[in-house]
Amino acid sequence: MRADRLVSLVLLLRQRGRLSAATLARELEVSTRTVLRDIEALSAAGVPVYAERGRHGGFALLPGFRTELTGLSHDEALALLVAGSRRGAQVFGLGSALASAVLKVVDALPEGYRDTAAGAARRLLIDPETDLLARRVDADEVPDAVVSEVRRAVFAGHRLRLRYAAVDQAPKWRTVDPIGLVTVRGHGYLLATRSGEDRTYRLARVLAAEELDEPAQRPDLVDLDRAWRDRSTRFRTGGDQVAVVVRVAPARREELVATALAVHAEETDADGWLRLEVTFQDPRHAEWALWQLTTQAEALAPQWLRTALSERATAVATRYAQAQPNMPT
Repeated sequence: MRADRLVSLVLLLRQRGRLSAATLARELEVSTRTVLRDIEALSAAGVPVYAERGRHGGFALLPGFRTELTGLSHDEALALLVAGSRRGAQVFGLGSALASAVLKVVDALPEGYRDTAAGAARRLLIDPETDLLARRVDADEVPDAVVSEVRRAVFAGHRLRLRYAAVDQAPKWRTVDPIGLVTVRGHGYLLATRSGEDRTYRLARVLAAEELDEPAQRPDLVDLDRAWRDRSTRFRTGGDQVAVVVRVAPARREELVATALAVHAEETDADGWLRLEVTFQDPRHAEWALWQLTTQAEALAPQWLRTALSERATAVATRYAQAQPNMPT
């Protein structure tokens, strides 16, 4: 880790010029004392880094110093810079490594390409934190110690012990054979087998992990994309699925279809509204999906869903019919 940090420190000084110890510490996510030790190590290794004292002082490299890195073409570097903006590295605990890699990519560019590639990358935004309706896309937060242990086991091909908190269940230890890691919209998943059966674990629910010194029982080659599609299909077709008949305003049809697992029938009523037969994952999913459409959708069947939505609407109406509570000043 220290060698990578030293390279990152040199690249920061090359690309941004004189920087204070506090700024370097913040960029490298270490203490200022660690930065000072790293500066001493670089000087001892012959890197021409020097200190400038005073109010606007800091550390800098002698002009003309350049690290030996393989050059990249403009498009190759741009592709890596764009990839570097994605959240997968954060989900898998590789955020610091990604930041270091991006610095190296920029530094490896020929002099004439450096500014244009960096400028082009700033014109592209991949997976922003909110969509056009300002709905936040929340990424999973997984402790570094957990995701690092999981990642090592996956890459080394070793078995893995997990303390996993499944939904509505007490946390339990289980031993699995890891296959690969998948990130979807900021959520990380471990694909594995347990006693020969396919299992999918959400990383955010892994409370502790331990790489075992045992080879994992898994194929040498794996098609993660196909494995994920197969598991997604089984997930959508399993569980306590419910069939719902619903009327929806045409303007909200796409929203309903995007939420449902499947659409089995569709026709247009005399008033122009659409009547659909759809399937949801479970009762809670059905109630949530129809509630999002407010008065622009109506569940016709089953009756329990109509009752659940009516009770929810009544509770909301009752709450807002009450006098506004005194707000603290």
